[in-house]
Amino acid sequence: MIRRHHFLRGLAAALALGAAMPAALAQSSKPIRLVVPFPAGGATDLFARTLSQKMGERLGTSIVIDNKPGAGGSLGSDMAAKATADGQTLLFTTTSTHSIGPAIGAKLPYDTVRDFTPIAHVGNAPSIMLVPNSSPAKTVKEWIEYAKKNPGKLNYASSGNGTIVQLTAELFKAQAGVFVTHIPYKGTGLAIPDLVAGQLDVLFDSLPTGMPHVRDGRLRALAVTTLKRTPLAPDLPPVADTLPGFESNTWFGLYGPKGLPAEVVNRVNTAANQALSDPEVRAKLTTLGIEAVTSTPAQFAKMVADDQAKWKRIIAERKIVNE
Repeated sequence: MIRRHHFLRGLAAALALGAAMPAALAQSSKPIRLVVPFPAGGATDLFARTLSQKMGERLGTSIVIDNKPGAGGSLGSDMAAKATADGQTLLFTTTSTHSIGPAIGAKLPYDTVRDFTPIAHVGNAPSIMLVPNSSPAKTVKEWIEYAKKNPGKLNYASSGNGTIVQLTAELFKAQAGVFVTHIPYKGTGLAIPDLVAGQLDVLFDSLPTGMPHVRDGRLRALAVTTLKRTPLAPDLPPVADTLPGFESNTWFGLYGPKGLPAEVVNRVNTAANQALSDPEVRAKLTTLGIEAVTSTPAQFAKMVADDQAKWKRIIAERKIVNE
């Protein structure tokens, strides 16, 4: 009888503990706010909207996208960092705010490690190495040989100082041991006509914007910047086949404010991974030039730390400044 009494007391305590768990863990009709620190209509925004619908179904609630662009993504990121850590406000962000920004010495109102809780790495967007049709190089190896025979005479375009486009080219230069002049543009779209005309020698552009020009026969693609071949461009070899270890991706991920309960982190991570395994989601991401990725929170944190360290080294070695 005493044992039964103790059992009932223990059961009551367990039920009380369950009732006291964070509200975000329960199936709730209260929508989750997903802050996207970039404008509506861009790749990051479209990815967030594609993922959030399926995630919401698995979490039993709706996820509302809240676009907060400004200051290179730091405005919205700061807003998410200062939100209550209850799972009702999350951040969907990318390389520029949590890898490149800190690495290039940007004055950020938050610490990318201390002020956030990593939840999930959800996708990668590789770039492709583009050259004009008039280029004598048909492969990465041939392009490197061409550049070494013409030191300082070749150039590359970027979408501006401190961008992933410039850093990818500088990483390539460092590993290949070539001297190529940087010509910054206000976006790769403005550089494409000059590349087609042969006034530029190389551009590392995103798949969605670069591949249409390759398919139309206006440009030649030599390689992708993923470590291995990607299903997004199966016919292109990776630069890493010529320069071992070379890799440059724009990653996408989910964060919460610091102090987010582990139960909430795990639940959102599971929902994200399940959504990313959905064929419909994967098909939509393919059209955006993004490869779906599933991960644990720890794997995501390590990936970002490694990525930031890589860019910090390149920025320091190549004396890159964000002007």
